[in-house]
Amino acid sequence: MDRQAQLAAIRAALAAVPKERGTVAQERASFEAFGAMRPLNPGVVADEVTLGGRPALRLRAGDGPRLLYLHGGGYVVGSARTGAGLAAELAVRLGGTAYSLDYRLAPEHPHPAAVEDALAAYRELSADGEVAVAGDSAGGGLAILLLLAVRAAGLRQPSAAAVFSPWTDLTLSGESMRTRDGIDPLFTVDVMRWYAEKYAPADPKAASPIFADLADLAPLLVQAGNDEVLLDDAVRLAARAAADGAEVRLEVGAGLPHVFQNNYGRLEDADRALDRAAAFLGYEVGAKLP
Repeated sequence: MDRQAQLAAIRAALAAVPKERGTVAQERASFEAFGAMRPLNPGVVADEVTLGGRPALRLRAGDGPRLLYLHGGGYVVGSARTGAGLAAELAVRLGGTAYSLDYRLAPEHPHPAAVEDALAAYRELSADGEVAVAGDSAGGGLAILLLLAVRAAGLRQPSAAAVFSPWTDLTLSGESMRTRDGIDPLFTVDVMRWYAEKYAPADPKAASPIFADLADLAPLLVQAGNDEVLLDDAVRLAARAAADGAEVRLEVGAGLPHVFQNNYGRLEDADRALDRAAAFLGYEVGAKLP
């Protein structure tokens, strides 16, 4: 199947996802079912652990770099299991161990609960040496908030961070929220608002790292698709990080949807993007080892 046929099949599947949100319980069940559809990469050994006081899945593929992975789901849905697919793909490419964290979700636990859980997990992992960080969608935004929390706590920054279609602006002020609305096969502005109002109802700007000072953060890789409402969240993140003096790389794939990396094994763009992300993370971890 050529690239256009691959993309057409993926877009059709995404477009079939209902745009009207159900109850929180219904959305969580649906997202978990979606995450369970694909088995984990057979190159990992998975087991349940506790990390920073929260459940996590440990995905071992070797003795190489360690990675903290933060799943997507708008801070409302998702779990360690739904994030384990991408975490496992990175672990195999790194020849190391990834930890997919089950951080607390909104609306029961609004901002900054997820940041607190990510920081506690990172604090525990980093006590034993270098750690990289990655995340997708809300988990990508959470990864950036984690870097800020690490800086504020006076801890050593992660070796590097890779974020896929990061949600960095919960005020929904990016231009692509309008220019890609109707083009994005998965999300609309109204869908994103549904999530934002549950995670940060009082102050969405406080949960939006796009408005923060991004100086002195870990080297950053940002990947996004051109056909998603969160495109400007990624582009502005990279521009802001660069302006603040951070080391950052931005990759935008033409015609690609939100977190296209989830289509590993059936879309060449996804596999190549994960290859590049792992190479970036692995290089930065190796550069910081004694």
